[in-house]
Order: sequence, then structure tokens, then C-alpha cells
Amino acid sequence: MSAEVRAGSLEAWIMAARPRTLPVSIGPVLVGTAVASAEGGLRPGPAIAAGLGALLLQIGSNLANDVFDFEKGADTEDRIGPPRAAQLGLLSPGALKLGMTIAFVLATAVGAYLTWVAGPAIVAIGLVSILAAMAYTGGPWPLGYHGLGEAAVFVFFGLVAVVGTTFVQMGALSDLAWIAAIPIGALATAILVVNNLRDIETDRAAGKRTIAVRVGRGGARIEWAGLVGGAYAMLFVIAWFFDVSPWVFLPCLSAPLAVSLWRVIRASEDGPILNEALANTAKLGFVFSLLLAIGLSV
Repeated sequence: MSAEVRAGSLEAWIMAARPRTLPVSIGPVLVGTAVASAEGGLRPGPAIAAGLGALLLQIGSNLANDVFDFEKGADTEDRIGPPRAAQLGLLSPGALKLGMTIAFVLATAVGAYLTWVAGPAIVAIGLVSILAAMAYTGGPWPLGYHGLGEAAVFVFFGLVAVVGTTFVQMGALSDLAWIAAIPIGALATAILVVNNLRDIETDRAAGKRTIAVRVGRGGARIEWAGLVGGAYAMLFVIAWFFDVSPWVFLPCLSAPLAVSLWRVIRASEDGPILNEALANTAKLGFVFSLLLAIGLSV
């Protein structure tokens, strides 16, 4: 693919934005909106804005990850993951940093609208989200290089995204949103686990001390299984503690995909196969989120 992409082209920017990862940012918004709907607080305008803001933050984070991993030596010619724009010379570090800045500025503009709708708490949420997106692989103490990537993904793609989406519509925190955020954050984190499982050798060489590097392939596989299995177990918690319909178990329809993925992840160390497993884990997270959103809305 990279041989067909011209340096500085639109295709290069699309590659850097990593469109296959973007549904990860939409799933939490769907669930947060479903919680707001279930509790009588659905507001389409803030819901759409939350989705747009999440997409912009995700794109900005992807651009930051592309350039900062390249500058820190984590992305080299030995990379086995999907192509990266900086590593291939398709976009300069300066261009990627400019694109990252534009994405975060646009996200801030969306945040200004949400602040007008839901109050000043959104300012703090937005600033922390942008800082976390940059600090994941950038700055003097990058989170992803110190084994904190999973925690960051769980917090921002789970708790912050779901609860924040509900909050901008209802103007209040929701217990259901907090609990519904847990399986969404777990599945988003599982995507990162596959990424880190695939990159163990190159990350170790670059000094990137991910959890996968620390616990090895077997430990990373157990981590993935625990996150995915825990997501399905949380459906029973939601059904037990909240007044929801049996439709809340609708995400169980995605279980065959999870089982199929586990068979691949358990047995494979091959880069291209794990690249596909990563994409399919993202697909699992989105399908689960969509089905949970439907189940909570019925």
C-alpha cells in the first residue's frame, strides 16, 4: 500500500489518521447517548457534537502517535504493524505535528459548544483528554512507554467518553453510565493489547516498556481474554443492578467473533495475522457498543 501512496498526498494523511481505528471513538458515544435516552435526557445536538469531538481527539491522538513513536525510535524499518506515515517518509514530523494541532484545535471548538451546553466541567475534560492524547507517546514521560497505555485507554475511551457523553446531554452524572462504560473501556483496551502483543520485540528494542513487554506473550494473551471476558460479564452486573430490559444482553450476539478472535490471538505470533486481529478487535468493540446501545434504548 505504501508504495502506491505519494508523499504529502491525501492518501498519506488518511493513512496517518488510521480510519480503521476511528469506530473505537464512536462506540462510547453511542452507549453514552443510549444511557441518556434511557434516563429521559436525550439531546441530539450535544450527542452529535460529542461524537465529532471524539473523532477529532482520536485523529489527533493517532497523528501524535505516528510522529512521536517515529521520533523515539519505536517505528523503524523492522516495524511489522500497519504502515506509518512518518516512518515511511510520507509525511514529515513537522507536518504531522501541524495536523495534530489542527485536530486538537477543532476538537477545542467543539468543546466550546459543549461547554456552553453543559457547563465549565467540559473545559477540564477536554484539556485533560488532549494532554493525555499527546502524553501517550509524547513528552518527557510518555504513558505508553511506561506500561500505562492500557490505563489511559480504559479511562478515556471508556469512563470519560461514555460518562461525558451522557453528561453533556443530561447535565448530570449517571450511575448507569459509569457501569456501562466499563465494558466499553475494556474492549477498547483489548485493542491496545493486541497492538502491544504484535510489537513486543520492536517495543523492547526501543525501550518501550508496555505491559506486553513486561509480562510476555502469554501474559498479554491472558490480559486480552480477561478484558474481553470481563466486558461480557459486566452485562450481568448491569442487568442485576439497574432497571433495564433483557435486551441489555444483545451484545452477546457478538460473542462468536470474540471466540474466533481468541483462537487467533492464542495461537499466532505472526505480524500480519495480528494486524487483522487488531482490526477485528476494534470491530468487536464497535459491534458490542452498538448492540449495547440498542439494548439500553429498548
